[in-house]
Amino acid sequence: MTIQVFGHKSPDTDSTGSPILWAWYLNDIKGIPAEAVLLGKPNTEAAFLLQRWDLPKPAIIADVADDAPVVIVDTNNPAELPANINNADIQAIIDHHKLVGGLETKGPIDITIRPLACTATIMVDLMGDDAARMPDWAKATALTCILSDTLEFRSPTTTEHDKAVAEKLAAELGISIADYAAEMFAAKSDVSSFSDAELLRMDSKEYAVEGAKFRVSVLETTSPSTVLDRKASLMDSMITVATEDGVDQVLLFVVDILNEQSTLLVPNDLVKSVAINSFGAQAEGDTVVLPGVVSRKKQIIPNLKL
Repeated sequence: MTIQVFGHKSPDTDSTGSPILWAWYLNDIKGIPAEAVLLGKPNTEAAFLLQRWDLPKPAIIADVADDAPVVIVDTNNPAELPANINNADIQAIIDHHKLVGGLETKGPIDITIRPLACTATIMVDLMGDDAARMPDWAKATALTCILSDTLEFRSPTTTEHDKAVAEKLAAELGISIADYAAEMFAAKSDVSSFSDAELLRMDSKEYAVEGAKFRVSVLETTSPSTVLDRKASLMDSMITVATEDGVDQVLLFVVDILNEQSTLLVPNDLVKSVAINSFGAQAEGDTVVLPGVVSRKKQIIPNLKL
């Protein structure tokens, strides 16, 4: 039976590329039938990856069947996975996030969770000597994931090992990291075809903070003004998205990749309180700039307070 390999809902580049990478490894190296699938529409940068390296777009699935064999990558959070995940046959988890809990398995499984910036880095390590057998498209997939998750090594989640793996892959491909990252970030910044609701859900995760439920959305861009010019309609859409998704509030952080800072949209007193108590930042208007804040995992989520 074919193993389905997938990451989290609202798939970013790592949750799009890493399933493709691991499915290749299972199929071509281990001889185990596997298929990469997605739990939603990939974001613009992930779509760039697929187009740039002529990769087939993985099928999008809504749920998993009872006893279906699966490998989960880039998350271990049940809230980010199919509703029926605990009835599937989870065979492995490969991740770089904190352990959340709540997943159930039908037996002992392989779990690898390492404090690295990117799931693809972990996968290259797990492949060992077999990583040398990756075709160029697979090397490029791993490289794209690492550069995305590290914001070209700007993110505080970046480790020296992530950087070393990326530099080795780029050298083998004959690619300039600076030039290629600029291509990636330009693709990520083009959000003109997306509705406000799509932008708010594009790269978002749900988190509970002191009894309140938040959808924490991050838009990483080299052109923050493109997003901030839409702030009025985005704040209006936050109400609709929060209602439809069953959360108390959407928090939108527009990450300026080049200037290494975030702008938090402040539509109401609740978010104003979050800005003050979480980041010590006083919002005078409907936005507040947070210098140095670029990582949801390391800088935003751990600091959220009401």
